[in-house]
Amino acid sequence: MCGFVGYVNQTDVQDDVIEKMANRIRHRGPDDEAFFRDNNVSMGFRRLSIIDLAHGKQPMYNQDQTKVLTFNGEIYNYKEIRKELKELGYNFRTEVDSEVLIHGYDAWGPELLQKTRGMYAFAIYNQKENEVFLARDHFGIKPLYYYDDGETFLWASEIKAFLDHPNFKKEFNKELLPIHLSFEFIPSKETMFKHVYKVMPGQYVIHKNGKTEVHQYYKFNYDKIDNSQTVESDASQIRKLVRESVDAHMVADVEVGSFLSSGVDSSYVFNEATKIKKQHIQSFTLGYDRSKYSEIDWAHDFAEGIGQKNTPIKIDADDYFGILPTIMYYMDEPLSNPSAMQLYFLSKGTREHVKVALSGEGADEFFGGYNTYLEAGPFERYQKWVPGFVRKGLAKAVENLPRFHGQRFLVRGAQPLSERYYRVNYVYNYHEREKILKDKSLNVDTGAYTKHIFDEVKDKDEMTQMQYFDINTWLPFDILQKADRMSMANSLEVRTPLVDREVAKFAATMPIKTRIQGDTTKISLRKAAQAELPEKVANKEKLGFPSPVAQWMKEPKYKKMIEDAFTSDVAKKFFDIDALLEIFKEHLNGKSSMQKIFTIYTFILWYQVYFPEDCEHDIRDQIRFNNVKAHANEQNFAEA
Repeated sequence: MCGFVGYVNQTDVQDDVIEKMANRIRHRGPDDEAFFRDNNVSMGFRRLSIIDLAHGKQPMYNQDQTKVLTFNGEIYNYKEIRKELKELGYNFRTEVDSEVLIHGYDAWGPELLQKTRGMYAFAIYNQKENEVFLARDHFGIKPLYYYDDGETFLWASEIKAFLDHPNFKKEFNKELLPIHLSFEFIPSKETMFKHVYKVMPGQYVIHKNGKTEVHQYYKFNYDKIDNSQTVESDASQIRKLVRESVDAHMVADVEVGSFLSSGVDSSYVFNEATKIKKQHIQSFTLGYDRSKYSEIDWAHDFAEGIGQKNTPIKIDADDYFGILPTIMYYMDEPLSNPSAMQLYFLSKGTREHVKVALSGEGADEFFGGYNTYLEAGPFERYQKWVPGFVRKGLAKAVENLPRFHGQRFLVRGAQPLSERYYRVNYVYNYHEREKILKDKSLNVDTGAYTKHIFDEVKDKDEMTQMQYFDINTWLPFDILQKADRMSMANSLEVRTPLVDREVAKFAATMPIKTRIQGDTTKISLRKAAQAELPEKVANKEKLGFPSPVAQWMKEPKYKKMIEDAFTSDVAKKFFDIDALLEIFKEHLNGKSSMQKIFTIYTFILWYQVYFPEDCEHDIRDQIRFNNVKAHANEQNFAEA
């Protein structure tokens, strides 16, 4: 794993800017650095050595030295691509996967991306054409951003690298604040910084002659669902695919470990890894002392039961709240998923033992693991048998009545799925945003922001539409983004065998009956796991990084921290203070509003970290850099 930066040269930019940008993301690659410069482009690279430790240096060049590559990630089928390129006459100087990208692009251009299987982001500069080519993997496992204001073009693995370029105009994209308050992330190419864009999953970008073009080379779809498939046949195929994918994801010249929670996904991945390697593999679990939220005891018993070692990593409330400014720095954008902090500490503890860790992300999205998917059937039947005008009338009649059992179903039953599904996942709905936002003009219909995603699969059943939505939003912009940032903040490479091109290709063929049955989610995956794991593990209910944050918020020390933030100058700039304090008061009195509180609190911290010049209190001295020597540039963040 690595990190890279680059920009199209401008006459007023000093030579050392590329080094400063690369140093800003040194946590992504503390093992080595290298640079490329010519009159048109500058490129920088930071390396975390995983494969061919001695020879995998970048930037890397094609055979006639006219194309230059910087690459972050892993190409799991690089040996097959390498063989194909050798048959075309290409010579290889190393054993690293990155070399197949530079030669592959030389041979096939963007068509190379149709051949790749892996997690990656890379940049190639074509000196003959004076063209920059940026590409990102199929599902957005690895990040890639670019800044394009019409005059300056920059790119990097993380947004923070742009801070060190003198022509980067740091501006808050305030129009996206209601989007963030709704989804807790931005489900599009836009970011919370103006003119900073994501290269989206399955896309490549070409910048030439001052113009930027975006192309889609891959889009996950459900066009080949096979209703003849059964749970038994799908479970059998999943067993084969998971084993093959875990095997591919374990290629490394350093020790590989595994995250382990109490759920089926990470347990299945870890168990497969031990069978493939036929040796001891370290596993790591996060938890808390004397807490019902801790998974440590369960993970220890499971690992011991299969003859493996588990290392517990424990945190408390001081750890959690104390690390929040650091998390906001490494995330680049505000992300209010409380599990990001757990993942940070899990990665930090894991990195003390291994350089690479396997993880179980992706199973819920591809195989149907979220409980919200179970409601698709009842709503489809209701909408089929009850006329629309009746449903709308019932919804209008009951929506303002005192709460009763079934009220929510009747109200939501009158809504199309594109509204019903994203609204149930909102942190703040339209009316709640109207109460808390100071600038009411910002409050738009955020549902329109993602309706096009549902429209792309409007001919499919509701559960399939839900999964498609999650695969295109929740997975890349929350799950995978925090997995990358929190692991790379600790110079740890996390690999996700269940977010894989071949696994996804098969998952896209599965009919509803092999995804859920009755009240059981991801039925085929569980069936596959049952053949490898104890039944109680395969059928265990999902917890998903549980934590006592909601309770911690009520303790005096942390209560004051939140109240101080909610009455800060930043809060006054964007929100109605009384409305924020009322939400917090309701939480203290027993109404669970943890996610609402946490979304505002983390946004305020993020703004204080990245826009200190606009704040009364500078909290950047609270950021903890894991390796002071290695992060010299980050130590100067307060001056950035």
